[in-house]
Amino acid sequence: MTTIFAVLALDIAIPALVLSLMALSRWVVTLDLSPAEPEGETA
Repeated sequence: MTTIFAVLALDIAIPALVLSLMALSRWVVTLDLSPAEPEGETA
């Protein structure tokens, strides 16, 4: 019975971890790109 709960917990935790890693990597990329843009100019 506990194995079912363990599998369910992993089934929820792994996609959450992957999604948070993707969001974090996107945030880091935007953080790296924003200072490279010229200031004062709007696209």
